[in-house]
Amino acid sequence: MRVLVIGAGVTGLTVGVRLVEAGYDVHVLARELPQETTSAVAAAIWYPYLVQPFDRVLGWSEASLREFRALAEQEDPEDTGVVMREGVELVGARTETPWWVPAVPDWKRLEFTPPPYRDGWTFTTPIIEMPRYLDWLQRRFEAGGGTITRMALSALPDHADLVVNCSGLGARLLGGDDEIEPVRGQVLRLAQVGLTRWMLAEDGPTYVVPRSRDIVVGGSEERGAWDRRPDPELAEQILARAVALVPELADAEVLGHRVGLRPVRPTVRLEPEKLSTGHKVIHCYGHGGSGVTISWGCADEVLSLVDL
Repeated sequence: MRVLVIGAGVTGLTVGVRLVEAGYDVHVLARELPQETTSAVAAAIWYPYLVQPFDRVLGWSEASLREFRALAEQEDPEDTGVVMREGVELVGARTETPWWVPAVPDWKRLEFTPPPYRDGWTFTTPIIEMPRYLDWLQRRFEAGGGTITRMALSALPDHADLVVNCSGLGARLLGGDDEIEPVRGQVLRLAQVGLTRWMLAEDGPTYVVPRSRDIVVGGSEERGAWDRRPDPELAEQILARAVALVPELADAEVLGHRVGLRPVRPTVRLEPEKLSTGHKVIHCYGHGGSGVTISWGCADEVLSLVDL
């Protein structure tokens, strides 16, 4: 069976890997190559964010967490960019246990939280160094016989046995879906200063994610904003919040600025559709700020839908 996957972000590549390793003839078509996508901007850690419905997301998240743990244990992090790291999340008010906690066995509420925060918790989660991880995914996909072609499409192809629509924000055009919208996120890359623990705080949101050679700090959550140019004033605000959270960053060199547009939808669209031409499409988009977090679980579900 010949399969065309539309989109070369983390979702499209992960779906491609699952399908090609199951024996299908898989080809990715994308306007942006992997390192040009929003996925390449992501910090990224496993953490469900800006995504629903919670019941399906929990299953996808659990499956992905198992995959990332296995990669961290079995593969060279220099190749995959995946490591397990403990960190802390802080919130401004005492809150209920997060809905995703069943997936995280070592989650623990903090006995003390620094002011001005009133609650928080610690847990161990994968940190995924996206530029390295996307390269590794692409190599794995191509090793199985898959190909990636840059192509700007005006509609979903109708000349394959199966099309998998992983186009993210492109689904506004390709899928005629006006429910999907961008939520702009801006980050800075700082020089690594010996930091190993990640930190999250709800204001902003603010996050500090250490990687092997740099530290990603963010962020912003701007609904409906399409501008990918970094905003210098916002960058200063982000850095100030990050330094307040992690004072060790005060003298860290700023290496660069990036902006990504998260593809947010009221719910993830993961379902098959039979077109009037008789061709089959599996839609898999609208992952919000959780593209990495639910990538393997969604890819597994896509695979399960292929022969239905």
